[in-house]
Amino acid sequence: MSKETLDVPEVERTGTPKDLFFIWFANNIGVLGIVMGAMITSFGLNLMQSVLAACIAALSFAIVGVTCVIGKKTGITTFILSRAPFGIKGNIIPNAVAWINLVGWLCVNVVTGTLIINTIFDSLFHIESAVITIISLAIFVTLVLLSGTIKPDKLAKVQTILTYIFGALTLLILILLIIKVDWDTVLAMPKGSWTLGFLPAISIIAAGTGINWAIAGADYGAYQRKESKDSHVFLSTTFGAFIPLFIILVAGVLVGTASPDLSSSPNPMSVIQQALPPWISTIYLITAVGGIIPQCIVSLQSAKMNLDALNIKVSQRGSLTFHGALMIGLPLYVLFFSTSFLNDFQLFLGLLGILLASWTAVFIVDYFLKRRNGYNQKLLQLNGRNQLCIPAVLSWAVGVLTGFLFTNNKLFTGPFAKGIFADNSLGVIIAMIVSAVLMLVLSIVFGGKENEQ
Repeated sequence: MSKETLDVPEVERTGTPKDLFFIWFANNIGVLGIVMGAMITSFGLNLMQSVLAACIAALSFAIVGVTCVIGKKTGITTFILSRAPFGIKGNIIPNAVAWINLVGWLCVNVVTGTLIINTIFDSLFHIESAVITIISLAIFVTLVLLSGTIKPDKLAKVQTILTYIFGALTLLILILLIIKVDWDTVLAMPKGSWTLGFLPAISIIAAGTGINWAIAGADYGAYQRKESKDSHVFLSTTFGAFIPLFIILVAGVLVGTASPDLSSSPNPMSVIQQALPPWISTIYLITAVGGIIPQCIVSLQSAKMNLDALNIKVSQRGSLTFHGALMIGLPLYVLFFSTSFLNDFQLFLGLLGILLASWTAVFIVDYFLKRRNGYNQKLLQLNGRNQLCIPAVLSWAVGVLTGFLFTNNKLFTGPFAKGIFADNSLGVIIAMIVSAVLMLVLSIVFGGKENEQ
């Protein structure tokens, strides 16, 4: 039986750090960042605390920078590399969770795009109904699927164009919001709790940004040229994401202070439109649709890579067809049966954040302890002897369980979700810390026992 091909072909490794900068810049200029910024204010923070929380949360993309460097050094995508610490069978559950996360984000972005088109219909033609919602969904899904046929070498060019257009508009919107904000009211807002508000705000935003995208870092780093400098790959990824994300989060903070009903609205896009000057709101929302599409494309491509890592082989057309069906079915439920988009969004981020934070901790600790000089490809082969690695699997499982024990939401209540852990997302941080510490300890204990044959 022939060996599985693990590396990205040399001919396809044509990317540069500049390409990464624009890819991650474009991925973080979506209008959903405004919703996240408004989420920060919902934790009862004042302006200074909210801006600081946005800054720290946006810097969580340093995690993606690290995984991107790992991908560049190895030329191998994320969840094939993940086989080394977890083993082939041990990697199945984290790999499946990552796929669920990507599909979940795909659906969140589809719902967002649909709501934007809905709002545009209402603004231009003053029509709003279930039929219009279905038409809006059909329009957005069609745009995503057509865009998904774009070849990888063309994607960076498309995203570069979107970066300039949407980035310029977002900067203009921020300036207009700053002018329009009632600063006396905003500056008079009382200081919130650093433990009950500030830390949970960082946790939930980081879960939806840097921690969430860590699983895709190596997928894009693997397509970098070998001669690209690690520091340039890291900085291009980190700050390519941080710059637009921080600006948009701050814009969201300002919208959230001016429109506190955003957190309870079934269509936050209409609230955002009302917060903007009429002459530019519709133009901004139209370009926002274009800003979301690249994020959907990245999710589609990474979702296919995750299926490949699970040894589920599907063609590009088959992947688009399968994920396209999910892009229609799941959003239909959210659009017609959800009462609060933001509440469901926070629930999604909190649950998946715990699962992914634990995986990220295990993967990065394992890399710095054992793989800095390279991955033994024998550990990555499907039919090799590296089938189950107890330290990583146990560290991930214990971290996830601990995170859930300190979490409460509308689905369940953990026994330790009390006091400072009640009604927030601190379980994400706890899960990451527990998994990292346990992986460090178990790796030292079992350090010489890893199967390298």
